Amino acid sequence: MEQTGFKVYGYRWVVLIVYMLVVAINQLMWITFAPITSDATQFYGVSDLSIGLLSMSFMIVYIIVSFPASWVIDTYGIRVGVGIGAALTGVFGLLRGILGADYNWVLVSQIGIAIGQPFVLNALTTVAARWFPVRERATAAGMGSLAMYVGIVAGLALTPYLILEHSIVDMLIVYGAVALVSALVFVAFSREQPPTPPCPPGMEVRSLVLDGLKDALRNKNFLFLMAIFFVGLGAFNAVTTWIENIVAPRGFSSTQAGIIGGLMIVGGVVGALILPTLSDRYHRRKPFIVIALTGAVIGMAGITYATGYWLLLLAAFALGFFLLSSGPIGFTYGAEVTYPTPEGTSNGLLLMMGQISGIIFIFGMNALEMPPDNSMTLSMVILIVLMALSLVLSGMLKESKAPLAAGEPAEAVPDN
Repeated sequence: MEQTGFKVYGYRWVVLIVYMLVVAINQLMWITFAPITSDATQFYGVSDLSIGLLSMSFMIVYIIVSFPASWVIDTYGIRVGVGIGAALTGVFGLLRGILGADYNWVLVSQIGIAIGQPFVLNALTTVAARWFPVRERATAAGMGSLAMYVGIVAGLALTPYLILEHSIVDMLIVYGAVALVSALVFVAFSREQPPTPPCPPGMEVRSLVLDGLKDALRNKNFLFLMAIFFVGLGAFNAVTTWIENIVAPRGFSSTQAGIIGGLMIVGGVVGALILPTLSDRYHRRKPFIVIALTGAVIGMAGITYATGYWLLLLAAFALGFFLLSSGPIGFTYGAEVTYPTPEGTSNGLLLMMGQISGIIFIFGMNALEMPPDNSMTLSMVILIVLMALSLVLSGMLKESKAPLAAGEPAEAVPDN
């Protein structure tokens, strides 16, 4: 029996799964060269910085393409928007493999894939809002974020193994073929929206993109949220980039640093499954954002000062668990408090904050290395202070009314 005047459709999980596939592959393509920097510099005959540019290009391109990508998603929908991102990832991914012996062509291809990234990631809350009722949207966003972390872990784990068994070019061809297949799967199985909106009548209407952007930037809660994402996402990007330099002065090896960095991502995978689900279950956003940032501050302090290896591993897991799980809850909260701003616009603004701060923090931490052992303790203390300030800002957020207003169950409808 219908209780709330709207229906939810089983096919929403198919749409979410094919979207998650594209997200995971796009992130795998981004992280490809991070675990094989030394091998890649030797193979291509270039500097470490040149190999680092293959990953850094994603942050730079994101800042430029984010607004146009959000406009396409909000104007033409997820099939067109994400479809463009998936196609760019597949086509340039395959080109990267075919021409994988030439660094210049690899860089060009990497930039092509990077252009596709915001078309994919900026649709996270749009997919959730188009297909899922309010009570499930943080969970859906959490699953989308989970796909990001799975793609990163897969890239970190598979890439070294593949080049040991084969070669860098063969590895790139395999990744390119998988990316192209994922794009075709998305086109075949994705749908723009269900026959009827998964929310009460009237809640599905969103404003025009530019009007929504103006409204979002006048919303105090959203401005606080942008500041939180600026610090949180930027800090995570910087810490994962410099994790070896952060722990090396305390006597930890590069192998241990790699395990520490990987455990941060694993913590994020677990957190993305747990906290957003609890947020939906209890129809609250703010308390879980506060909890996540509190845990992240503690985890960051542990990464900075822990001298025991097992304590450092625990701190890394805690940092990933709390900081990365706050992302999908924050995306959902941002889409709710800025209503009727289009979801792609709010999502894109938050992600762009992390890309800008990531670049600033990465270069800033490098500049603040302290002799004689190039310690990054000063930089980490600064990040801890900024995270603490973000925690204070989170306490100033007002709870979103959307999950409270739509907490009743709706009728479930079989797949179309």
